[in-house]
Amino acid sequence: MNQTTPALPSARTDVARALANALEADGIGLAGALLDVLDRLGVLLGVKEVASGRYVHANARMAELFDRAPAGLVGLTDAEFMEPAQAAAIRAAEQTALAHDAAPTLSEHRIEREGRKREFSVTRSVLARIDGGSPRHVLAVWTELTNVHEREHQLKQALAQLEAQQVAAEVQRRETQDQSLRDAATGLYQRVHFDDQLRREVDLSSREHREFALVSIALDPFSAAVKAMGGEARTRVFEALGRLLRGNTRAMDASCRLDEERFAVLLSGVGLATAHSRMEGLRRQCATQIVVLDGRDLGFTVSMGVASFPHTAHTEDELMTAADVALNEAQKRGGNHVALASIRFELGAT
Repeated sequence: MNQTTPALPSARTDVARALANALEADGIGLAGALLDVLDRLGVLLGVKEVASGRYVHANARMAELFDRAPAGLVGLTDAEFMEPAQAAAIRAAEQTALAHDAAPTLSEHRIEREGRKREFSVTRSVLARIDGGSPRHVLAVWTELTNVHEREHQLKQALAQLEAQQVAAEVQRRETQDQSLRDAATGLYQRVHFDDQLRREVDLSSREHREFALVSIALDPFSAAVKAMGGEARTRVFEALGRLLRGNTRAMDASCRLDEERFAVLLSGVGLATAHSRMEGLRRQCATQIVVLDGRDLGFTVSMGVASFPHTAHTEDELMTAADVALNEAQKRGGNHVALASIRFELGAT
């Protein structure tokens, strides 16, 4: 017996017909296969008559939600076993789906069962009729979000705990540090102390014929979200960078905050290649560091320029300039990069 199909709603009906023809499958077989796949995916599935709100089909997972067998759910309405507010919300979502039968609709519902709130994302699709008449049934596929939301809540709690630990660590550090030598926000040496260290290192390296490295560091531009959070967000990033610089330098090294945005590190007795390797590791740590404010991960990256004495410079000023030139090169490459200063080659007499 030939059956007619409706011209609308259209694309979905046409695609379904084309797929069935391409597979040489009948509609019943194709529908059965899709229902089986949905069952294996663990979703909850129900089909209702919208006019009455009664179930005409429910899979096992849907029935289990209400402690029933699938056959025991057929013919019932949500109002018969759910809280009135929950039933009304579902009823309204079904009416909305019927009014927008050209495309599936998406909504979220919270169902409370035995003292536990379970959350679902529900996709509803109107089922076209064979005779082309007005649709009367809506298919709903429920995907549970309870565990996802619980994990998100746990992550927020963990981030909040990490934020509290970071704040406590900074408070303790500021209480114990030598305020006359170190920057309050980062715990790094101030410029005056750094200049003294640099002069001593140049003198020592010149007398003992050994090299050391100087790294010029700058924070890459903050994201729009971090900028919008204001000064406190900037302070948290500075604190985090200070912790990383202090944690990645030895007792004989010196890390410093030169000004508002620039930092520097002296690596005593370290060559250019070793300094680059260590700073590359620090760059990766910065890019993956979790810095939390109000439950949000701020994130930050840095650019670095690495120079060495005496291979890239022979004086303090030349060394600073070489490191800054390398830093500018790292920034030109888009930031989050470590660049090396050029090595100077001088021709000797032959």
